[in-house]
Amino acid sequence: QSSAMLGTLMGVYLPCIQNIFGVILFIRMPWIVGTCGAFWAFVLVLMCCCTTFLTGISMSAIATNGVVPAGGSYFMVSRSLGPEFGGAVGLLFYTGTTIAAAMYIIGAVEILITYIAPGMSLFGDFTKDANIMYNNFRVFGSILLVCLVTVVSIGVAFVSKFASIALACVMGSILFILIGMFVNINGSDEMQMCVLGPRLLAEPEDLNCTKAVGNALWNMYCMQENGTVSDDIEQCDQYFQDHNLTLRKSILGLASGVFMENIGPQYKEAGQIVAASDSPDDYEPLGNPTYNQVIVDITTSFTVLVGIFFPSVTGIMAGSNRSGDLADAQKSIPTGTLMAIFTTSVVYLSYLLFFAATYDTLLMLDKFGYSVGGKLAIASVAWPNKWVILIGSLLSTIGAGMQSMTGAPRLLQAIAKDNIVPILGPFAKSTARGEPFRALCVTACICFIAILIGNIDHINPLLSMFFLMCYGFVNLACALQTLLRTPNWRPRFKYYHWSLSFIGLSLCITVMFMTSWYYALIAMGMAGIIYKYIEFRGAEKEWGDGIRGLALSAARYSLLRLEEGPPHTKNWRPQILILVKLNKDLVPKYKKLFTFASQLKAGKGLAIAVSVLEGEYTKCYGESQAAKISLRRAMEEEKVKGFVDSLVSSNIVDGINHIMQTCGLGGMKPNTVILGWPYGWRHSPDVKSWRVFLDTVRNVSAGKMALLVPKGINFYPESTQKVSGTIDIWWIVHDGGLLMLLPFLLRQHKVWKNCKMRIFTVAQLEDNSIQMKKDLKTFLYQLRIEAEVDVVEMMDSDIATYTYERTLMMEQRTQMLKELRLNRKEKFNLVQAIVDHHHITSTEHEASRVRFQEQRDAETNDQEASTALAPTGASSEDTDVVDGSREDGGHKPSANEKFKQLLGIKPDEANVRRMHTAVKLNEVIVNKSHSAQLVIINLPGPPKQTKPESESNYMEFLEVLTEGLERVLMVRGGGREVITIYS
Repeated sequence: QSSAMLGTLMGVYLPCIQNIFGVILFIRMPWIVGTCGAFWAFVLVLMCCCTTFLTGISMSAIATNGVVPAGGSYFMVSRSLGPEFGGAVGLLFYTGTTIAAAMYIIGAVEILITYIAPGMSLFGDFTKDANIMYNNFRVFGSILLVCLVTVVSIGVAFVSKFASIALACVMGSILFILIGMFVNINGSDEMQMCVLGPRLLAEPEDLNCTKAVGNALWNMYCMQENGTVSDDIEQCDQYFQDHNLTLRKSILGLASGVFMENIGPQYKEAGQIVAASDSPDDYEPLGNPTYNQVIVDITTSFTVLVGIFFPSVTGIMAGSNRSGDLADAQKSIPTGTLMAIFTTSVVYLSYLLFFAATYDTLLMLDKFGYSVGGKLAIASVAWPNKWVILIGSLLSTIGAGMQSMTGAPRLLQAIAKDNIVPILGPFAKSTARGEPFRALCVTACICFIAILIGNIDHINPLLSMFFLMCYGFVNLACALQTLLRTPNWRPRFKYYHWSLSFIGLSLCITVMFMTSWYYALIAMGMAGIIYKYIEFRGAEKEWGDGIRGLALSAARYSLLRLEEGPPHTKNWRPQILILVKLNKDLVPKYKKLFTFASQLKAGKGLAIAVSVLEGEYTKCYGESQAAKISLRRAMEEEKVKGFVDSLVSSNIVDGINHIMQTCGLGGMKPNTVILGWPYGWRHSPDVKSWRVFLDTVRNVSAGKMALLVPKGINFYPESTQKVSGTIDIWWIVHDGGLLMLLPFLLRQHKVWKNCKMRIFTVAQLEDNSIQMKKDLKTFLYQLRIEAEVDVVEMMDSDIATYTYERTLMMEQRTQMLKELRLNRKEKFNLVQAIVDHHHITSTEHEASRVRFQEQRDAETNDQEASTALAPTGASSEDTDVVDGSREDGGHKPSANEKFKQLLGIKPDEANVRRMHTAVKLNEVIVNKSHSAQLVIINLPGPPKQTKPESESNYMEFLEVLTEGLERVLMVRGGGREVITIYS
């Protein structure tokens, strides 16, 4: 227990005190009180302290929710909000710590040059010109920076020893100031000010504050244009004539009752004269010479002073940074940090009241003490001597600067080691002694740039932004973890609530924009840029962060909302399921399917890539996981955002069927299937080559899902290409508008952006082509789709010889593939015989066609053939021929006998008619769309019968329909409208 208490005191409380108290308390606090007034200064300090107190509560909760190693706020935020937020906050916190080092260095130089050794000025009397003072700050600040970098680069041993001395100086200075105020309760004559009317004058060179002829003030105000000094008061400056010179005590004491005079604000603009008056004649120069008068160097307001003061309450992370060295960090960090915040809040609030009750208003408005000979006001009241405060404040600011120069490089190194920002990789290395020398060099360069600003009052608002951003994210992290109730959120510190964290976050944002709205936007812009850089280029880290939990909660809420009903037609978009075929190496056979899917959804909607492996799950688990990895890699290569999965099934068709039924979650289920075309079906005697395709088409239709079959997928453009030309839509059957929506979606992608749409529809002889074209144009206009419209009239004509022969070859091939019991040699002989047979002369072709035509005309019971493309199956005569060949008393026919049987096949009239329609439609499509970049056509429905003859014929019809076209997209709607004319 004693070690825990010691850790709380030495490891958390005192480091926080050392980092909080510093330059602002010693050299800016009286000026802030005098400018704001006691009331508004109290409000300002209270607001800043409440911000840090609420942040301290949030930080205590996070710090006690597990071990927090070195890295402080960066580690807490990154593990709570993810690497993107953590990296952004970490770099902002690093930048803030580095700029804080510049603030401490400039503060130390200001104490040295302004109050301890003004004779060290390199550029003359800085009391006459503020720029001279700032140039001194830049030069000596750079020298001090080099010294600090040298000390820090040697090692942390000296830094740790010096930190103890600096801490003692801070605590002693605060105590001696308080004692001095009560010692001088009735005021002090040690410092007196010379006042001309209400105007404050700088201390005269001869210390004579009278209108005596010949003294320094008389010589200033009575100087003539010819360079001589008049002895007549009537010849002096008019303001000098009209007002009296008086000496005033600057330290009035707590018993003086001056507190009420200092209750209101005294805001001034740059260039005005410091005066205890509300009359513009007293504080405005009005063309009069500003002889020896104290001039305001910066325009002040409440918001400006907030930005200047806020860095004085930072440093609350010092304890959490040392959690790895604490005996019981989960007790020490909350106790020590909150005690330090409470202590500093009490000190700041009480001291500002003491200052308002002790000092004259004019002295507090004199920022650099010009009216009292360049003395530090807060040092003059201290007991026993001013040098206690001057030396103590100098050492404490140097120590704080050294601590910042020590911590900032290590923070940068911690970020670099996490490898979330690849560009910071070189800064992860250390020297042989473990010192982050590279990070130290970068820190020194950034600090040097900040030192060149030269003015603390300009550095502090920028510094405030970085710390406020960091504190805001700490509050956000605590609030999110509390609201999401993640199972791992079990902090030992129980005195927190999400509402307090949100109030702290609100205060951080409020103070940021109160201080400087443009600095706030710059800080937020930097955080956004770092966030996006880490998101796109950073290493993938899974830290179980709260943003992931937030995403899960949002996804759950959205999925439940989607379950309320099917999407409206206006909200319909393709949620794509890509059925991927893998080769023997488990690599996608057609990667262009991913490319097409990416172009179709243009970064929107759902995309799921799935493959089915045939086998037993217990034996194929490894292959299943390898397939997932392969699919994920393919999606990343083709830049498709979505999900991947693999399924092991004893049957490919059953596996695909199961995927379509179970894939997706709630309302986020796929509604569109992309299925590859089975290119090798003609060359395979196995019906499985097309059976999987056709069964999938049937299952998709049964599931009311849309189906896209890209043919010639290897000729589709890459996502890096840009094509120009036309996308031709052959609108044969109305399918809910899917044919019109798909090209519109494709044109949203840069690949197809330059393509124009052309819509073709087919008219029969009895149709009014002109009216059809007019109606279609009107429909497209109402759909807000720009496209050219063309109506193609298909004339009924005699069946050509080519159609007859194509049908005959199709049916002969179908019967041939049924002879599965043939050995390999017989198959070859039979195929060769069919090929040789179809090299007959054109005269024989014509004779065969004429005989067929005559036979067809002679049949009295002939029914009109359907013009639909879907086949109905083989004729009964085909079956008789095949069956007869197998019932011949067990006789096994030879290849020649089988060939003769195939030659005896008479083409089915319905098949010939369908082939005729396919051939004629293909001729029209090729004629009109031979130069199109993409042809989109309706996919006819598959045959209802599952006989191999019907399925093979269906595949042949599709081949004929798309023959001669390089890129074809066959589309079948899902049975619902997907596009509407209404807004």
